[in-house]
Amino acid sequence: MAGLPVQRSGEGPYLRVKDLRVRFDTEDGVVRAVDGVSFSVERGRTLGIVGESGSGKSVTSLAVLGLHNAKRARITGEISVGGRQLVGLPEEEVRRLRGRDMAMIFQDPLSALHPYYTVGRQIAEAYRVHHPRAGRREARQRAVDMLGRVGIPQPGKRFDQYPHEFSGGMRQRAMIAMALVNDPDLVIADEPTTALDVTVQAQILDLLADLQAEFRSAIILITHDLGVVSQVADDVLVMYGGRAVEYGSVEQVLRRPQHPYTWGLLSSVPSLHGDADADLVPIRGNPPSLINLPSGCAFHPRCRYAGRNGDRSVTDVPELRQVVERGHLVACHLPEAVRQRIYRDEIAQVGVAR
Repeated sequence: MAGLPVQRSGEGPYLRVKDLRVRFDTEDGVVRAVDGVSFSVERGRTLGIVGESGSGKSVTSLAVLGLHNAKRARITGEISVGGRQLVGLPEEEVRRLRGRDMAMIFQDPLSALHPYYTVGRQIAEAYRVHHPRAGRREARQRAVDMLGRVGIPQPGKRFDQYPHEFSGGMRQRAMIAMALVNDPDLVIADEPTTALDVTVQAQILDLLADLQAEFRSAIILITHDLGVVSQVADDVLVMYGGRAVEYGSVEQVLRRPQHPYTWGLLSSVPSLHGDADADLVPIRGNPPSLINLPSGCAFHPRCRYAGRNGDRSVTDVPELRQVVERGHLVACHLPEAVRQRIYRDEIAQVGVAR
């Protein structure tokens, strides 16, 4: 089916999102933050969602977790977690799933952690919410165990410390401990390494990989850092203007990209293997307003190749369609032969392919 990634192997997707749309009514108009996005994630696999700010990445993840204000957001489509449909489910039932079956690692742990309570208490309370029969001693031991499991030294002592007494990397580890304290099957990490230096970033990514191997969680990694995606993700979903424009394995999307927007993302990132003196090539223009999206292909005002489609880029919204490789989907009006020729003659020649 066009727009829905092919199931790859194993027991089938733990998370399945189909034709997800998220709208916000504002005084200036309707914000179409997510506009018909579909994807799936199996347990034990990681999906990287990439795109510029405002592309709809975080709005998508918050919709999956049911964290949007029901009075402000209009959500349609299907979100299935472990075979259970979440769209339209009462808030109380979604809340019971959140933390137990699915959890989130937020971008800024200093904001996500409450400053007036110790780190250990917050992790223990997250455990007791879903284990009401657990006593304080059991919850404390579970929190201490999780702090140790994520690599925090002296976890028994750290249990009684406050967020401001932790370094940035340790706070992020504590957030991971809180997210995994109930052994959720789905973990969404929203820019989990943005504010960390490269050494700590590598440690956090290794930690996520190790914990995933242990718990077999399905992970969604939301980021703008293609280097992070190449290290930890199995599959990649590229979003632009609230829509999915390319989907495939890491190998397909980062080494054989098919969409001009993906080409632009890759060409604006420095490469260790390219020419050190070569200039980066930024994507011209700015991301579109989600209130007044361009007609047709939302990327066409910034696309260097829109003129090769006649008027289709301006009039028709492209659908995700499979290219030559199985499981590689692209939403672009350019004929496949033209895309291949452009990539071979213009893109790969300047060292964009990773």
